[in-house]
Amino acid sequence: MKALQHHIKTKSMALFCLLFLSACSAPSVSLYEKNQPTFDLQGFFSDSLTAHGILKNRSGEVIRYFNATLEGSWENGVGTLAEVFEFDDGEIQNRTWIMTPDENGQYSATANDVIGTGDIRMAGNALFMKYTLQVPYNDKLIEVNVDDRMYMVKEGVVMNESIMTKFGFEVGYLSIVIQKVKN
Repeated sequence: MKALQHHIKTKSMALFCLLFLSACSAPSVSLYEKNQPTFDLQGFFSDSLTAHGILKNRSGEVIRYFNATLEGSWENGVGTLAEVFEFDDGEIQNRTWIMTPDENGQYSATANDVIGTGDIRMAGNALFMKYTLQVPYNDKLIEVNVDDRMYMVKEGVVMNESIMTKFGFEVGYLSIVIQKVKN
């Protein structure tokens, strides 16, 4: 009888863990495949854009504000996005993304301060990208994992939310509005 009770407890605990882990999983980009307007990577990240955002620490306190200029161009299906961030304390950061299409119609991305390659997935009005970023911290560079989620809320306007993690723990949050510059 004790063996049966132990077996039932073990199975119940395994089921609970499985349900808990599945409840914590993030939504897939495919959930947004019917949403409009459609996120056109090449169309949006072309020419001049501006971005405005905040950075929060792990407790949700806003610790930095920034504005950025972005300049995008495409050649033979490969995109280059040059970003210049100016923070409220005067710090300037530059990042240049290279976005390359894959055989599935999605993209991979590299940048000067990204370790390895970021995977871009798009559906409907959403673009999700995960990558490892080197960020300055206490006079050195540390690596954080970034989960970017962008949503085109209207033509020419994208909301971006990012969660930054280190060793599986959330360490920061980024909120950005990106807008096409009207010519």
